[in-house]
Amino acid sequence: MDARTGEVIYAQNADTRLHPASLTKMMTLYIAFQAIQRGEITLDTDVTVSRNAASEPPSKLGLKVGQKIKLRYLLRAAAVKSANDAATAIGEAIGGSEEAFATRMNRTAAAMGMTNTTFKNANGLTTEGHLSTARDMSVLGRHVIYDFPQYYNLFSRRTADAGVAQVRHTNRRFLDSYPGADGIKTGFTNAAGFNLVASAQRGQERIIATVFGGTSTAQRNGKIKELMDMGFAKAPANAPLNRPEPPAAAPAPAPAAAALMASNAGPATAGGAGKTVRVTGRVTRSLRPALRPTQAAPSVDVAVNLDVDTDMINSILQEATQVASTVPAPAPAPAIAQPQAPEVVTRISTSGGRHWGVNVGRYNSRYEAEKVLLRVALNEMSTLDGAVRRVTQNTRGFDANFMGLTREGADLACRRLQARNQSCFMIGSEG
Repeated sequence: MDARTGEVIYAQNADTRLHPASLTKMMTLYIAFQAIQRGEITLDTDVTVSRNAASEPPSKLGLKVGQKIKLRYLLRAAAVKSANDAATAIGEAIGGSEEAFATRMNRTAAAMGMTNTTFKNANGLTTEGHLSTARDMSVLGRHVIYDFPQYYNLFSRRTADAGVAQVRHTNRRFLDSYPGADGIKTGFTNAAGFNLVASAQRGQERIIATVFGGTSTAQRNGKIKELMDMGFAKAPANAPLNRPEPPAAAPAPAPAAAALMASNAGPATAGGAGKTVRVTGRVTRSLRPALRPTQAAPSVDVAVNLDVDTDMINSILQEATQVASTVPAPAPAPAIAQPQAPEVVTRISTSGGRHWGVNVGRYNSRYEAEKVLLRVALNEMSTLDGAVRRVTQNTRGFDANFMGLTREGADLACRRLQARNQSCFMIGSEG
């Protein structure tokens, strides 16, 4: 994107909704800058760290429950180190709770024209429904650059004093290797891959490039450099600067920050009322599925899990019948004479060409995962017909996957499931 005009120079899959990871923190910081500008909070405001913020997983600053720390240090930690505990503390300080802050994030995103973005938290840790696109994140990066130039230098500092520690930038390699690079934000989770929104300026030209789903830091940075080179080669030298229109600030409850700072140990509340509910459903691994068997590949070992409660299946069938009556399907679903037990695939042949799948969530028990797989299969027979239901156990729970789809089939299935508010993301590979 030519940052001066907002014109897109090149795009591929720019509107595919994916996990943004810590690119999310650009919006968290943007709203913090906005709140400072409006007088809702100051750089020297002492923020009391809640249990919710202190318990966030790495990357983190290492904040403790009840600790007081100035907002300026939290901003540095979130921008430079990409600290999750700092980002959550910022959101709670401004919004009163992480959920209320996420609502403000979404209102601000909508005002910017980020039409395919939904935020669920302030830090970007993978949560069901927390999704964005390369186009939307480029739009956000442009607003960060031009709406708050006085704070933009945060994103290029190699190190920063975060009060309790000296922190180092997560994007040092790119900043040090690409001439003119001065930001903006990295992001990584297992579900997201290696993400980056980058910006560089040479003379009067400024380019923004965004990559989602890189396979490594080196591969992601290499792709960003290719896009940057393309941008500088194609962007006109003397394009007029057409700054984006800053979005109207979303209203924030006046007592929110005071309510947070009055709380020493528990989660923050907005205006002292309402209980904060911890966001659940985080996905920390994005599995690459094995390939689906076909009729031409008879050497398939399939272990069928028979430890399924019949009452569970019957209840799901009743629920699916009710849901199916309200959701039109492309073609009539085949009648089900008898419910089948979910399959757990232990080894699959590598022939057949259907290398993609979809993940519909992570659950605390195999029973829950199987229940969801069966319900989803019954509700979405047209697109998941022939897919293999697979429950994969790992240290964090049980992943519910449908395997053996084409890329187009997986994409269609996820779109239809997301339209029903069912968490879904594609898994697999091109080869």
